[in-house]
Amino acid sequence: MKISYNWLRQFIKVNRNPEETGELLTDLGLEVEGIHEFQSVKGSLRGIVVGEVLTCEPHPNADRLKVTTVDLGNGEPVQIVCGAPNVAAGQKVPVATVGTTLYDEKGSPWEIKKSKIRGESSHGMICAEDELGLGQSHDGIMVLDSSIEVGTPAASLFEVEDDHVFEIGLTPNRADAMSHWGVARDLKAGLQQQGEPQELITPSVSSFHIDSRSRRIPVKIVKPELAPRYCGVTITGVEISESPKWLQNRLKAIGIAPKNNVVDVTNYVMHELGQPLHAFDADRISGNEIIVQTLEAGTKFTTLDEVERELHEEDLMICDAEKPLAIAGVFGGISSGVTSGTNNLFIESAYFNPVTVRKTAKRHGLNTDASFRYERGIDPNITEYALKRAVLLIQELAGGSVSSDIDDYYPKKVEDFPVFLTFEKINSLVGQNLSKETIKSILASLEIRVNNVTETGMGLTIPPYRVDVKREADVIEEILRVYGYNNIEFGDKINASVANSTRFEDYKLQNLIAGQLVGQGFFETMANSLTTPSHLGLSEQLKEEHVVKMLNPLSQDLSVLRQSLLFSGLEAVSYNLNRKRADLKFFEFGKTYHNYNSGREEKKHLSIFISGNRNRETWTNAVQKGEFFYLKGIVTSVLERLGIRDLKTSPVKNDVFSEGISFSFNNVRLVEFGVIKRKILKNFDINQEVLYADFNWDMVVETSKDQQNKFRDISKFQAVRRDFALLLDDAVKFEQIYDIAFKTEKDLLKEVNLFDVYEGANLPEGKKSYAVSFILQDERKTLTDKQIDKIMGKLQQNLEKQLGAELR
Repeated sequence: MKISYNWLRQFIKVNRNPEETGELLTDLGLEVEGIHEFQSVKGSLRGIVVGEVLTCEPHPNADRLKVTTVDLGNGEPVQIVCGAPNVAAGQKVPVATVGTTLYDEKGSPWEIKKSKIRGESSHGMICAEDELGLGQSHDGIMVLDSSIEVGTPAASLFEVEDDHVFEIGLTPNRADAMSHWGVARDLKAGLQQQGEPQELITPSVSSFHIDSRSRRIPVKIVKPELAPRYCGVTITGVEISESPKWLQNRLKAIGIAPKNNVVDVTNYVMHELGQPLHAFDADRISGNEIIVQTLEAGTKFTTLDEVERELHEEDLMICDAEKPLAIAGVFGGISSGVTSGTNNLFIESAYFNPVTVRKTAKRHGLNTDASFRYERGIDPNITEYALKRAVLLIQELAGGSVSSDIDDYYPKKVEDFPVFLTFEKINSLVGQNLSKETIKSILASLEIRVNNVTETGMGLTIPPYRVDVKREADVIEEILRVYGYNNIEFGDKINASVANSTRFEDYKLQNLIAGQLVGQGFFETMANSLTTPSHLGLSEQLKEEHVVKMLNPLSQDLSVLRQSLLFSGLEAVSYNLNRKRADLKFFEFGKTYHNYNSGREEKKHLSIFISGNRNRETWTNAVQKGEFFYLKGIVTSVLERLGIRDLKTSPVKNDVFSEGISFSFNNVRLVEFGVIKRKILKNFDINQEVLYADFNWDMVVETSKDQQNKFRDISKFQAVRRDFALLLDDAVKFEQIYDIAFKTEKDLLKEVNLFDVYEGANLPEGKKSYAVSFILQDERKTLTDKQIDKIMGKLQQNLEKQLGAELR
């Protein structure tokens, strides 16, 4: 939000420079993110003075140039070479003196220097309109009124304004500060606390009066709950023209382009007081009636930006007897706005339901200055006052007469909000004792009325424009920000409490596993829980009926809560691949959200993503691809770190994995992992394999509580490895070999690994070759060849008998 310092000083006479004022505003909670200088004319005409042309003779060496002598008011006339066809002796002209900086049409600076032009010296420049930034004309030099005194600074003649503009990062709760008046209110409270009391100067509307009652346009409110207050009045006989310079400068300073005197007044009052207004061409209102209502879904309406929009049945509209005129609180219509031919006006000032305005603005993708204020909550008690202020300014700038009473629809007044504030609560939250007088003074400066004071606290009344102050804690926050956070004293004693917690607390296990994964080369990601509903079509596991939808989504792409961590993770993978980072290892702890018949549920998950190579290529290390068994090892290490072993392995068949398995413990599925299907990857423009693991983290945490990590000495006796090259049917899986091996030898067999698979030439049809390693170890003594041969013989016999295996 932009606030003009000059405009602000119309409300409060601040005796500080802009930087000091910005620091105070920041301390008050209105964070000033930057202060920018504004000049209505680039350079502010510095160095430009009024000169009088004393003589004007043809240049001896150039046909189109003149040599002039100009009096600049300092007693010593200077010679200036000028090429303008209209320069003549006796004229009063603007002169850029030596050392003055001018700006070209692109804003680039250039300096006036002493020079020689075709042999004649020139000490300055007589300027045209465009050279000064005062217009577009370059037909000749500007000729000024002959009564102007020589040496007068040009800036004093052309209403040149220098200003400073505060860029305020306004938080959504500070609806009361969405105007220069609102910022001035806060500034007044801050200055008073620092011993600089100032009076808040408000624009007077006492001169408002009704000239006639010849053009009343009655107002009908069909949806009173959506428009609690609505004011309207007509003005006849206005003349649409360009706004005066002072008004244009005010709007330009805060980044608003002037349009005409009527529209500029409505924008001016909105940024001055925080009350949005809208001006209608009264002659284009059919049936001489204003109706505030909703229309049927699908109704077409063209807004001021010439875009035809399809209305929703909940959009509140300003209509006449035949057609819609404007989207209430958001945007006007193209058929009812003020044009150069407008003579009669209907001015609207209203208080619309903030939720309705926000929904409508987001629904149509519109973010206007009016909707910005309405959806945060404006002051319902200044509706009529702002209307009168606008009417008086319009009459001042465009003429016209008030031709109706003010129609003020306000059936149920928005009342002040009562709060009881206890002194004990103030002191406990602030951390030090504030005097009652200090508290009462701060509250009064914030226009919070103190109704009664007791030994324990105060009964307060909060004005309606403070929509964010509804609780005792809110009032204390107001007191504290005005008192000054920097003024709170810090004691020498530090208090801390130690909470008793078990080692199985969620955050402890999460940190434990996060540290392990980071040590294995993974990066942690944090994705938005809001996502797009288009992901629903990528997997049958995501159900439309289970979606949790946002009531007021920021956009269509962020309108639902995610049911899976898969797709947000794939977005991160795609983002990195598009930036030439192809070797990726990510993990995320996050929640999924589901709307079941039994109620809404949140489930915590741990997701792991691997794509590309598992290590970087160096001259000492060969590149290893991140394949399925690498992911399996990572998943196993996570569970084993939490003491979870003896897992049951099952194949996973769904539309997410092209191949995958799951690990379960006591019939509880803890994790699913595998290779993501190409069809899904294609939707994210991913052209390389992605491995994915999805832990049910809630169940992992619960299961880990029942496990105990057991430790034992590392065996002193060496392990032995033996390999089999087995010829098997295509249908045989490694899992079968694994199970048979451990059933054959339960004590001495420690590991069974598949280290090579061959399918192709030189093998019988329907056959494949597995190279399998067996690790044997006795932790009490060294194994003998006889023991080893006996075990391997049993393994060979069982594999041949049960799987039809043959040794190659």
